[in-house]
Amino acid sequence: MQAEQRVVVVGAGMAGVQTAVALREQGFTGTVTLIGAEPHQPYDRPPLSKAVLLGKAEDSAFDVDFEALSIDLRLGLDVTGLRADDHEIETEAGPVPYDVLVLATGAEPITLPGTEGVPGVHLLRTLDDAARLRPVLERRHDIVVVGAGWIGAEFATAAREAGCAVTVVEAADRPLAGALPAEVAAPMARWYEESGAELLTHARVESVEPGTVVLTDGRRLPADAVVVGIGARPATRWLTGSGIALGADGSVTADDRLRTSLPDVYAVGDCASFPSARYGARLLVHHWDNALQGPRTVAADIIGETPTVYDPVPYFWSEQFGRFVQYAGHHAGAAELVRRGDPADPSWSVLWLNDGALVAVLAVGRPRDLAQGRKLIESGARLDPTRATDPSVPLKAAVE
Repeated sequence: MQAEQRVVVVGAGMAGVQTAVALREQGFTGTVTLIGAEPHQPYDRPPLSKAVLLGKAEDSAFDVDFEALSIDLRLGLDVTGLRADDHEIETEAGPVPYDVLVLATGAEPITLPGTEGVPGVHLLRTLDDAARLRPVLERRHDIVVVGAGWIGAEFATAAREAGCAVTVVEAADRPLAGALPAEVAAPMARWYEESGAELLTHARVESVEPGTVVLTDGRRLPADAVVVGIGARPATRWLTGSGIALGADGSVTADDRLRTSLPDVYAVGDCASFPSARYGARLLVHHWDNALQGPRTVAADIIGETPTVYDPVPYFWSEQFGRFVQYAGHHAGAAELVRRGDPADPSWSVLWLNDGALVAVLAVGRPRDLAQGRKLIESGARLDPTRATDPSVPLKAAVE
């Protein structure tokens, strides 16, 4: 039966590629078709805001021999709809039938209202985006970055490294306002100043004119280029009317085996949320590690192995302003915050505890804290807060 099964994976980013590869690695013998909207060979995204953007690498293509794995790669093909009753997806080139469908369409950047089609306004999500921005950095232009989140910080870092004048506009009172609490993120504001970038908080964009960004308070910022990094949403609009259940955030609401509300359809990566028993919440994780781990669960379920529940400890990293920032867990609802080290120093960590159990860790230049903390979260270990506060004590030695 398996040899006759047709698995179609929509989306050729990390989650889609890893799903196709995991199917073969786990012994699937049926047909695997991987469909990507972009014409490029499937590639990894993290280098876009670093090596590719700065011209240190031409691309970041995955080192996967799709032909050797008998994966039918169909690139430059937009998928426009899903007809579940017919077990078909709609594409520009006509319908594609499936026995099992995997949704791995990722996320799409949120645009700044009123800037669609305005010359000099950029997003940074695709290889083509990075290619358009590379000459901007090479010419050392005045650049305005809208949004001081993870992408905004990474782009500002690269732009300063390239010698550009950078102003970052953030509506909130601090960087990373949507990701971290004030007492953790506020000290990061000085990273911008130290790098030579100007960070404007409580600032909103009124309009973008040629060469200028106009703020709502009347300030006018010189801008040869504007880079928008105000978040992303699951790329699921093409599923409207398909019968696939979507959450208020636009994510496909998968179950704990990453199955969707429709039979024979899975969802993985940035486009899917999943229930976490560990955290008692539905999680939508827009990070690389989630796109790497989820495909193994999907592949095993398709093949028919003993079902495994998908409930990872979320993990991500960011390189910004000369610092390596790592995070593991989920801190929403945590009762206690424990600091390890001074945020004014080059390296420090923050722990979040619930009833003494470690639920999340943020590590700046302390990779050992992250590695040990991640394992302690997975095991549900309880920490002695007093010992955990001492940065000279290894986290694993602070377990009660």
